[in-house]
Amino acid sequence: MSEPPRFDRGHTDDLMSFLAASPTPYHAVANAAERLEKAGFRQVAETDAWDGSAGGKYVLRGGAIIAWYVPEGAPAHTPFRIVGAHTDSPNLRVKPRPDSGAHGWRQVAVEIYGGPLLNSWLDRDLGLAGRLSLRDGSTRLVNVDRPLLRVPQLAIHLDRSVNADGLKLDKQRHMQPVWGMGDDVRDGDLIAFLEEAAGLPSGEVTGWDLMVHSVEAPAYLGRDRELVAGPRMDNLLSVHAGTAALTAVAGRGSDLPCIPVLAAFDHEENGSQSDTGADGPLLGGVLERSVFARGGSYEDRARAFAGTVCLSSDTGHAVHPNYAERHDPTHHPRVDGGPILKVNVNNRYATDGSGRSVFAAACEKADVPFQSFVSNNAMPCGTTIGPITAARHGIRTVDIGVAILSMHSARELCGAKDPYLLANALVAFLDG
Repeated sequence: MSEPPRFDRGHTDDLMSFLAASPTPYHAVANAAERLEKAGFRQVAETDAWDGSAGGKYVLRGGAIIAWYVPEGAPAHTPFRIVGAHTDSPNLRVKPRPDSGAHGWRQVAVEIYGGPLLNSWLDRDLGLAGRLSLRDGSTRLVNVDRPLLRVPQLAIHLDRSVNADGLKLDKQRHMQPVWGMGDDVRDGDLIAFLEEAAGLPSGEVTGWDLMVHSVEAPAYLGRDRELVAGPRMDNLLSVHAGTAALTAVAGRGSDLPCIPVLAAFDHEENGSQSDTGADGPLLGGVLERSVFARGGSYEDRARAFAGTVCLSSDTGHAVHPNYAERHDPTHHPRVDGGPILKVNVNNRYATDGSGRSVFAAACEKADVPFQSFVSNNAMPCGTTIGPITAARHGIRTVDIGVAILSMHSARELCGAKDPYLLANALVAFLDG
């Protein structure tokens, strides 16, 4: 059996292309599916009967994708090795009645999704993308990837104390972007514009899931181009790495001891409680159907789940040079120091000692360094899909990720090496 490929700087180049092409979860899963198809995977419909054939398969549902590779002759009780991630990022999303305006400005009514750093969306050139639902029940992706909208900040002359007292933003009054001029605001203008942009007849769109995005391209940064600045690293960096790792492992053939899986969910940023979120039935249903399609029983399903391990891969906090006191004094993850192992004894992360051993073994196999992260005891800890996956499915789960700065900003920052160090560790993990 051949050795899997090792990723290098080219992986980071490809990540930047993936970020730029994936302004929404719907675009992200479409791009992941395209890469899987090129690697020989095929889409299966949830409404069809599944067969137990070997090879790579995937399911698409909204902004989520589950992909897996069944080696030839794999018994029904074969355990899974899962890379879990999420496709959504905090942003501004279009309301059901989007057309608004005042005082000669035409605006788009938006709602705040997740927990974005609101100030990072100010005075930034923004595009508009998402999913359009049509009269016949089909959907169409749309992406206006040019400067279309802007959330203008109030001039300092009208807010003299802003630098001394801090910027205070009202989510309703201060975050509505402008996209033109005029007093003749008419219902339907924005959707009509998007129908034209998508090449659709007028009146064809009956529903939409739209969000704004920064049109500034990802870029290398720093004296030696050792950093990467870009949007939606939380958490498309992990989706991209998981897709690359799964296709690399699937290309090795049929000697895998486990069934490698990529599970990329939507709605992590607002609690994961949806039919495409980690707290929904999607992953469990796919894994169970895979077992049963290969002739397995409930006993085989129980055996497979008992031996399954999931790496929940999400970005984490690199030590901030200007706010080092906000971090735990003995845990200062650095960019390009390798992936981080996230630990929280109150189960905000799912990692325990046995999980650490699994991840340490994968990193050792891949010759990849790793770091540990815990929160400062005086600061609340965030969470991930890890504890949800562990509790919902009874699957041993380990929380990991890449350390970044500016998390939840419209533009985040990571080291240029960390994306491919993560991908190499994921390959070693999926390889069993």
